[in-house]
Amino acid sequence: MISIVKSMSLHGLEGYPIEVQVDVSGGLPCFEIVGLPDTSIREAKERVKTAIKNSGFELQSRRIIVKKEGSYLDLPIAIAILLNIEEIQKQDIENTIFVGELSLDGKINKINGVLPICIEARRLGIEKVIVPFENSNEAAIVEGIDVIGVKTLTEVVEYLNGVINIEPNKVDVKKYFEQNNKYIIDFSEVKGQENIKRALEVSAAGGHNCLLIRKSGFSEKL
Repeated sequence: MISIVKSMSLHGLEGYPIEVQVDVSGGLPCFEIVGLPDTSIREAKERVKTAIKNSGFELQSRRIIVKKEGSYLDLPIAIAILLNIEEIQKQDIENTIFVGELSLDGKINKINGVLPICIEARRLGIEKVIVPFENSNEAAIVEGIDVIGVKTLTEVVEYLNGVINIEPNKVDVKKYFEQNNKYIIDFSEVKGQENIKRALEVSAAGGHNCLLIRKSGFSEKL
């Protein structure tokens, strides 16, 4: 039996859909990820297996094949496996996407780029997105989609099985941006150096690296 779980990833500054397919069967135990996985995806095998075990779920000796369409994320792979082995009750998650990286103890870590992911999810008609708790306020800025913030894999399973209820996150957009636009350090005391300041602003905005090299005999000080 094949389980399919939807997720999203980033291409530049735009989100795009991912489909994770998992087949769990008998036979010699193995855990294979197919679909030209990169290094981070290949490493997901141990993260996902260990996180599932440390969250109290038993994989036993099974043959697990994971096929991903698009880039890699831990959480949807783990959810697809748990759906397949019936740790999660069968239900309609067609309009739900899962994003998040797993720690070995089953905690769900914050990811980058959740805002464009949620924007694209809404555009595609997705009704609900399950994200790391630390990303939930940022994700909730996007209106018209339910954002469920979760801290652990166990919490996700209990939520999907109806054991616990998690209300969709709501955020005051104005207050959110006010809180996130307060900076201790700025360029208010830097005289001149307009080109350097502009380069640093572009670097910060795009998340790029930046290296400043002082030329010999350069007298003007920052």
